[in-house]
Amino acid sequence: MSKNARFLKICPLYKNHEIAVIIPALNEEEALALVLKDIPEFVDLILVIDNGSSDNTLSVAKKHGAKAVSEPQRGYGKACLTGLSVTGSEDITVFLDADFSDHPEEMALLLDPIIDDGVDLTIGSRVLGLSEPGSLNFVQIWGNGLACFLIRLFWGYRFTDLGPFRAINRERLNKLQMKDENFGWTVEMQAKAAAYKLTTRDVPVSYRNRIGVSKISGTLNGVIKAGTKIIWTIFYLRIATIAGYKDERN
Repeated sequence: MSKNARFLKICPLYKNHEIAVIIPALNEEEALALVLKDIPEFVDLILVIDNGSSDNTLSVAKKHGAKAVSEPQRGYGKACLTGLSVTGSEDITVFLDADFSDHPEEMALLLDPIIDDGVDLTIGSRVLGLSEPGSLNFVQIWGNGLACFLIRLFWGYRFTDLGPFRAINRERLNKLQMKDENFGWTVEMQAKAAAYKLTTRDVPVSYRNRIGVSKISGTLNGVIKAGTKIIWTIFYLRIATIAGYKDERN
């Protein structure tokens, strides 16, 4: 079945649920085609959010049957927020990177706990799963570990990773009122899930070396900015929780 067909709603639902996939992308023309090819046919809507690319990312997305949306304002969280603004009535939202480091064909592993067990949020854990040597560097491992430790310390929720490959019940996602427009997106979702006492589950997933150079972990400046924002986000949300939890950020 052509992936364009899914926009005509003739693809089968996955266990009677509609699935939307949001893929933020910045200069990922080489990897994106491989990502889109491996997305399961049961997905109802694939959104590629072109976050100001200077290559052919947008045209690659369209060529391979995804709905392509341009968001020129840079920022991972901004791209995700733009994706959410154009999704429809899908029951579950999946977030997936465009660099081919994740394995889209494992998507059902994230969906099944939500559909079968009533879990609100599933995180694809690269720590619990099989990761290729070198796919996670020391800074990523250490930083993710610290962030997960702080979430457990402040809210009592145990996470093993801040993996970008994740799925969430759309009603629960709306409740979180996500705001972060850049590096704090993933940790904001997990910290707010803990603050709102959503049910969560870490699911082992496979992980490989990405195609191309990471915009975050591939540069010292990116590592510093991301690390600072992640820690700041956790402490900000902790203070907000103590104060009765009202996130006033714009």
